[in-house]
Amino acid sequence: MPTEIRTARLTVLIDPRKKAVFERLCAGDDTTPSQVVRQLIRDYIEQKSGHSWQSEYDLAEKTSTAAKSPRTR
Repeated sequence: MPTEIRTARLTVLIDPRKKAVFERLCAGDDTTPSQVVRQLIRDYIEQKSGHSWQSEYDLAEKTSTAAKSPRTR
């Protein structure tokens, strides 16, 4: 599986107590909160789309590239 390109930032506001518990649980699993959130997002994409998050990523890349490319006649 190719490495994700991490170029976008997602800012989430949550209760400070939930954040502290989340960080503690992540540390207990020897992972970072960012890694867990990325995995949750991949799982959500797969659940909602019915297929691999990577195919959604590929589709978005193709659509984005096609939109930027000038059409030739």
